[in-house]
Amino acid sequence: MNMLRWPYPHLIAHRGGGRFAPENTAAALLAGSVFGYRMAEFDVKLSSDNIAFLLHDDTLDRTTNSCGPAADWRWAELATLDAGSGFDPRFADEPLPTLADAARICLEHGIHANVEIKPCPGREVQTGKLVAQECLRRWGRATIPPLLSSFSADALSAAREAAPPLNYAWLIEDTLPSDWLTTAQQLGVIALDIDHTLVDADLVTAIHDAGLALMCWTVDDPARAASLFRLGVDAICTDALDALQP
Repeated sequence: MNMLRWPYPHLIAHRGGGRFAPENTAAALLAGSVFGYRMAEFDVKLSSDNIAFLLHDDTLDRTTNSCGPAADWRWAELATLDAGSGFDPRFADEPLPTLADAARICLEHGIHANVEIKPCPGREVQTGKLVAQECLRRWGRATIPPLLSSFSADALSAAREAAPPLNYAWLIEDTLPSDWLTTAQQLGVIALDIDHTLVDADLVTAIHDAGLALMCWTVDDPARAASLFRLGVDAICTDALDALQP
């Protein structure tokens, strides 16, 4: 099978701005753009009242000035939190953005989006569905749609059922399972997104022969990035926006 042509940039800014701004914020998306990145990866989950917003962890402790499970908070409460001071005092009072905020920034600045669906425990199907519907609303007229990815097969299935026109990628954390091709076909993804340490020439060939693209995370060493691109990897996610220049 011929590989689907990869429609996105080959370098992706991890969590918006890599190591140069507080992750999953508007400041991060703008930082990536300053470094010339034309694609950003960011994480999205749901508030208790089902507003899609950017956050990686299930709790607020690591990246905001509050604590506790994110799924317990309504959006009006989450919107008051400081998501920047813990990274650097220069980013004091940087708020958590909604997915709608992120879409507006991406569209205004010509940034392609890799939206990672990051459901809180027990909310996989609901998060997949609502995030995909919001992406379809926000990027409905985009020539190239956002790429939605997730480690959760349940979230991906729900997302694709809710918004078939979007593109999807399956994130794989550990060793590639023996039934990866069957699962990828069932999920209807265009790409696999895996830990770069698992990648070798045989794996790249197998994935491309299956008609899929291959993405890797998280690569900060320029020599390793160059090696992966020589193997034929389609895209790399990185925090080192200064070292890996688009």
